Amino acid sequence: MTRSVTVRVPAKVNVQLAVGGLRPDGFHDLASVFLAVGLYDRVTAATPPPGAAPAGPRLTVSGPDAAQVPVDRTNLAARAAELLAARYGVAPAVHLHIDKDIPVAGGMAGGSADAAAALVACDALWGTGASRDDLLGLCAELGSDVPFSLVGGAALGRGRGELLTPLAVGGPFFWVFAVADGGLSTPAVYRECDRLREAAGTGATAAELPAPEPSPALLEALRTGDVAGLAVALAAGGSSNDLQAAAVSLRPSLAGTLRAGTDAGALAAIVSGSGPTCAFLAKDAQAAAEVAAALRASGTCREARVAAGPVDGATALPG
Repeated sequence: MTRSVTVRVPAKVNVQLAVGGLRPDGFHDLASVFLAVGLYDRVTAATPPPGAAPAGPRLTVSGPDAAQVPVDRTNLAARAAELLAARYGVAPAVHLHIDKDIPVAGGMAGGSADAAAALVACDALWGTGASRDDLLGLCAELGSDVPFSLVGGAALGRGRGELLTPLAVGGPFFWVFAVADGGLSTPAVYRECDRLREAAGTGATAAELPAPEPSPALLEALRTGDVAGLAVALAAGGSSNDLQAAAVSLRPSLAGTLRAGTDAGALAAIVSGSGPTCAFLAKDAQAAAEVAAALRASGTCREARVAAGPVDGATALPG
């Protein structure tokens, strides 16, 4: 008899993304303030049908932009299942179905979310009994954003983003996400960030730049639920996202999207992570709906989605 486990996992927005200089190992130290928001993928892990030959993970995908999601071993969800199976001596025969609703290649950690969900689903399906810390360790091996997709809520990410400290948040914050056509390569955005820093004369290496630090004002606004204070902190210094200039350099049309959102009444506008999704902070749910409608009418984005955060991380659904 085929058994299955379905896990719901949220998107994230980097409320702040402070990026240090290029390290000798090719990575950058980060101070990333993560907030999980209510746009979700659902990942179902199912045992193969009776009589099926044991094999590695088989992937299928549905939902918006499903055609853009790889269904081979390059998919982080498949790699997550293989990693968990190898760690616990389980045959990695599983059908993973990803029901996509998080924008693909949009700077909202959709692939990382699917990997975290696959770990939780396969752990339950196979009965491996992995502890929370075990799963977090596997998440960190898979990618910088995967651990936060597991825990959700709000957190400060250090290192490459995988070293998490939970953050208190004083209430829901309402966001609008403007989804662009096509994606942006995260490595390409980091390379462009380094290039722009060199061109500005600041240097681009960890030896030349200060260590990244979170904004105390931003953390306090999150803690107290102060949406106006958060808007001020997001705008301080031009942007709370050190990758924003690089994303706009590679995709100049994002500047028009950011303007359209602020013209429509958003309190603050940032590129989400490495982009190209743009995130707009709204006063409340009604204001968010109005900003989203204006963005859809502006022609500067493919879609505009409303979501609030924080929300829980990867969670197995009943049934």
